[in-house]
Amino acid sequence: MTDPEHDPAWRRLLSAARRNLERTGGSLDTTISLTAPSDAERLLIIGITGVHRTAGTGRIAVRMSELDAYLLQAHGRGLQAFVGPALRNRPAERAAEAAARNTLLAAASTCRHHSEEWFQLWLSGLQHDGTITRLIRAKRDLTMALLALDALPAADEPMPAFAERLFGDTKALADSGLRTLLIRAITLWRDIDPPTNAEEERVLWETVGVIPDDLASQALVLNLAAGGGLIGEWLQQAAGAAIPLRLTLYQLRLHPLTIQTGRIFVTENPAVLRAACALGTSAPAMICTEGVPSAAVHRLLGQARSADLWWRNDFDWAGVRMTAAALKRYPNARPWRMSANDYLFAAGSGQPLLGTPVETPWDTRLSDEMKANGRAVMEERMLPVLLADLTS
Repeated sequence: MTDPEHDPAWRRLLSAARRNLERTGGSLDTTISLTAPSDAERLLIIGITGVHRTAGTGRIAVRMSELDAYLLQAHGRGLQAFVGPALRNRPAERAAEAAARNTLLAAASTCRHHSEEWFQLWLSGLQHDGTITRLIRAKRDLTMALLALDALPAADEPMPAFAERLFGDTKALADSGLRTLLIRAITLWRDIDPPTNAEEERVLWETVGVIPDDLASQALVLNLAAGGGLIGEWLQQAAGAAIPLRLTLYQLRLHPLTIQTGRIFVTENPAVLRAACALGTSAPAMICTEGVPSAAVHRLLGQARSADLWWRNDFDWAGVRMTAAALKRYPNARPWRMSANDYLFAAGSGQPLLGTPVETPWDTRLSDEMKANGRAVMEERMLPVLLADLTS
């Protein structure tokens, strides 16, 4: 009698039996079948079941219990011995995954951000795209991510120090899996687009007070008179010569500054500040955020509480979102050329307005006009008007 492990007639039958055992958790009270069986397979199943099947039969079924009994009688070993010892128990796996999922979601419910909309969107996204299932199968969970989110926002803490404080490992946030989870959460929290490069990721971390690199975090300034230590002297000298200056967060931490101006114009694009250089020392104090304000920008503006901040960004959804955030963060900030009338004056055949619309609480009509027009207006298009403001 041919050994089933080496007989081609048994190959498909044993494969089907293995899949059935894994799917049912080892039950023999089920049936398997072969589609378009060969003559050898047909004769084999006739021998197992004792039921004749004519040649050309399209599908032949056999009970798992019959197959097990046949192998035990003919070869002294049951079905389990022939399909292999490393069978998966899929029902048990599903039950274990369900239990692990419940444990994971229960842990998430203890996060201090759990009731916030962005957190629920993050958690829902992890469930729907299979991330949580992949974490469970890799024997991982959300513990470290939740611990980090509980500690955010931080107080402009260097990333290695933040990681050491939370995890006892300065390089913990270098783990790509943990970093990806946190970046997904922070983009939803801060309502900004996911980063596409290292610079955008640095800015993202800075929005929650974690500083990957305090030398890369910078503020571009013009004519910002200030006092206080070496950096204050630099600012004073640069303002006296109308020279733009870049300050790093590291430098701004060296000495407290005293901002010596009552008005600061804040702009998003370096082109505006560069054009203002032509005004020389008559140009007012300016700070350029170069997109999302960095920790260095916030550090500098935090030392200008007595100054009026005239703030503007591009007329796109990211720009008005940043303006709204600035007006909320700084009581001394007010919009600069960010009204619906300003938008309509400059709007034309600009680039399409992309992204998710947001409200503009300082001028509710602005959001409506932007949605109706469907065009973005970059600051560069408004340079003549902005420069006129700076000279007035």
